[in-house]
Amino acid sequence: MTTHDLTGVLDVDALGSVRTGSTILVSGPPMSNKDGLAMDVLADGLERGQGAVVVTTGDHASDVVVDLRSRVDDLDETRVGVVDCRGEGDRSTDRTEGGAFVQHLASPSDMTGIGIGITKCMETLHNNGVDSGRFALVSLSTMLNYTDQKTVFKFCHVLSSRFDSQEYLGVFTIDAGAHDDQTLQVIKQAFDGMIEIREGESGYEARVLGITGQPTDWRPL
Repeated sequence: MTTHDLTGVLDVDALGSVRTGSTILVSGPPMSNKDGLAMDVLADGLERGQGAVVVTTGDHASDVVVDLRSRVDDLDETRVGVVDCRGEGDRSTDRTEGGAFVQHLASPSDMTGIGIGITKCMETLHNNGVDSGRFALVSLSTMLNYTDQKTVFKFCHVLSSRFDSQEYLGVFTIDAGAHDDQTLQVIKQAFDGMIEIREGESGYEARVLGITGQPTDWRPL
């Protein structure tokens, strides 16, 4: 069974051997670098020769690639796919100058289009020689502003089986302060594990839940 070592991103033993196909929810308050943590997971995979697929609901696709380039030395952009669903285009595709594949969508509520875009990204990366990878969706909070929690839950749950067959690990971010407890509890159930971020006395702290038996201790992020 293929596993992913994420301890280079967050030094917690529970992240040393995360099963392929797993989905992890990164939850925290605004400005807690949860999106940066998700991008670090992708960058770590790229440095290991894996692929990276990103669904962005806020940043332009080109900015996502620039972000990854800042985290990965000599980034091979042909190992990167971006689904840009900020709402500035229909279902069109293009490539960045460096060769990253981009799928544009008209809205973060277009779950069918997002699913198709993810599939196209994975197929393109596979054709470029990528046989495993990591996925990030930034962020679920934007999607929840456009559609209901049950639809988002089902979308996240369906992706898990796709990741398993394609040798991918999935990381999703959510703004914990933007939703009520009932919404958060429903969404959490779609994931195999969770990285929870909070503001501590000396800065942000993180802990891991669900991947191993007990929640880990809080540690500086």
